[in-house]
Amino acid sequence: MIPNFRSLYRASEEQSRIAFAGFTALLAFGFLGTVFFSPTLVIAAVLVILGIAFTFAKPTWTLFAFAAYLPFEPFLLKWIADDVYVFARYGSELVVYLLLGVVLWRVLTGSITVKRTPLDIAFCVVVFLAVVSAIVNTVTPWFALLGLRQIFRFVLLFFIVVHLAPSKRWMRNLLVTMLAIVTFQAGLGYAQRIIGEPLDMFLIPSAQRTLGDLQLTAGTNQFWDYGQRVFGTLGRYDQLGTFMAFFLVLLVAFLYERVVPKQYETWAFGALAFAIPVLGMAYSRSAWFGFALAFFFIALVIKRDKRVLAALVVSVMLVFGYLSVTGLVVNKLIDSADQSFTDRFFEAFSYTRWQGEYYGLGRVYWLVQTVGAVVPSSPLFGHGPGTYGGGAVAALGNTEVYDALGLPFGVYGTEGYIDNNIFSMWGELGTLGLGAYAVMYISLFLVCIRVYRESSDPEVRAFALGVAGAMLAVLINAFLATFLEARTLAPYLWIMGGSVVVLGKREGIV
Repeated sequence: MIPNFRSLYRASEEQSRIAFAGFTALLAFGFLGTVFFSPTLVIAAVLVILGIAFTFAKPTWTLFAFAAYLPFEPFLLKWIADDVYVFARYGSELVVYLLLGVVLWRVLTGSITVKRTPLDIAFCVVVFLAVVSAIVNTVTPWFALLGLRQIFRFVLLFFIVVHLAPSKRWMRNLLVTMLAIVTFQAGLGYAQRIIGEPLDMFLIPSAQRTLGDLQLTAGTNQFWDYGQRVFGTLGRYDQLGTFMAFFLVLLVAFLYERVVPKQYETWAFGALAFAIPVLGMAYSRSAWFGFALAFFFIALVIKRDKRVLAALVVSVMLVFGYLSVTGLVVNKLIDSADQSFTDRFFEAFSYTRWQGEYYGLGRVYWLVQTVGAVVPSSPLFGHGPGTYGGGAVAALGNTEVYDALGLPFGVYGTEGYIDNNIFSMWGELGTLGLGAYAVMYISLFLVCIRVYRESSDPEVRAFALGVAGAMLAVLINAFLATFLEARTLAPYLWIMGGSVVVLGKREGIV
């Protein structure tokens, strides 16, 4: 059948006229709005309306822009005026709900069908148990809603990606873009190391922002020396480190699978070599250990690389040799503003540091209290979402559970969070809820391994292997801070996980 190009042209012309008329009307109302509201607020409103229209037309483009924007968000928010800050602060999160709305609209209109995934049952069970926990514990509805949001907002991206089903080319372009951003952040890290205080002060988002009693942004307290722990545009050294580690693991998988085109191999190895030292300069042990676990999983468990095994043995011997030669007393090391790289590494194993963290109400204290007091007081259903250990309870200043158990209010007795996402969910959702979340997470990991083993496409195999490795890194990160809630890491976990499921479905694997 020969297409009717004239009718297609007329339809396109009609759509262009409608779009032009709508844009003109929007500008007119915008100019009129400046009479009653601030220009900043009007501009923000116009951009929001345009963004909504664009997202309904091109949702995968919006998802792409969303992923590319997040690493720069902490820095960009620093310059946002107070009258629109709350909109800017939650704008990226609202994009998630907007994309979810687009998916639901397309399902209702029949343009896409509901797609099953291996995570469906576990996700529904987690949500059900979280709601039951809120009801059983009679959590204030507003607190419960914000707590549910904190746990599940980025998990929604998995189902959004699965239903939008972007092309493999889209996924490839996204990965290349994110690796380019990692390279840029690495360059910025080198600059911070050299320039020091002026660049640190320019980049760091130090101001605290609030809306009534709700804490919008805590601000970053730079307790380290200028130029010592680099953080780029991500606000904190640990956020830069975990972000870089996630995508460097993906790059390692692609290099191991030898699917990088020959003309780009030099760039890929160069980017890895360029970024690894900055990963070290970020001084994030969570990122170091996460990347190491993921790398050894890929190199030793999957690829059986004897070169890496030999290098690991030599590295262990060098570590013990260094300790014997220098006489460094690991058990006496504590954190300091001008800490060296080696002291930062060995301090992770220092008994004095663990002791200081316990008596200083740090992470170790909350490991003990979660197991010894918080979970035993409500073992099955927990204390309810928005009540313990996470970002929601910190933002709300909700001390109810802490007061009832006779505990200080989170880390340092003032912060609310406990620097451990896993134990935070354990305290809020109980053993049943955490168990269901673990099933969901493990299911996605096993899907990645299955796609890696069964796919006939080398590029898909590399992608699935990289995501599986990155999931192990994120698991370490989540045990050492609230990274399953962090915008600089969690969205990528679920976007990339959803992408693996999409690729697996196209080959009939999932």
